Amino acid sequence: MTRVLWLIPAVLLFSIAARAQEAPAAWEFSGGYSYLDADLKGSHFHLNGGGGSVTENVNSWFGGRTEFNAYQGNEAITTSGVTTVYSVNAQQITYGTIFSYRRFSRITPFGNVQLGVMHGSVHYLGISQSAFKFAVAPGAGVDIALNPRTAIRLNGEYLLTRFLSLTQQNVTASVGIVIRFGHR
Repeated sequence: MTRVLWLIPAVLLFSIAARAQEAPAAWEFSGGYSYLDADLKGSHFHLNGGGGSVTENVNSWFGGRTEFNAYQGNEAITTSGVTTVYSVNAQQITYGTIFSYRRFSRITPFGNVQLGVMHGSVHYLGISQSAFKFAVAPGAGVDIALNPRTAIRLNGEYLLTRFLSLTQQNVTASVGIVIRFGHR
């Protein structure tokens, strides 16, 4: 966690120094593929899914983003020599600030700090009943403009959750399409 904390002030300073070449879109809607590498005490399992986000750009470098992701995968558990495969799923909904660096015409790097909840189904990270838990998701990414109204978004986040009284240090990655509306 402390390794990630240095990223927050760096992104803030990087974003504050940015000067926009053109005004950003007022709203951005994004959707696409999402991946979660879930971690519990050193054992990992991999979930695939999709997600979407809505971003309101307040000015050229600062905005707010609501994000939703849903993941699904399988987990194999061996008990008394018998292996049982369970279908597991998780959903994440977060909101937070986004800091963009709009210095380039086609590439917009960004950093974000999101807070919200993570819902895990039965067997997600070994839980015995579905649960909602607090989630923190700092991350970074880049939008690659295809034209003034659309872009491809590549995004990664460090997803910190706490199930079963244990801290999970998960990683998410996503790729999707961004549609932009309005002007600031």
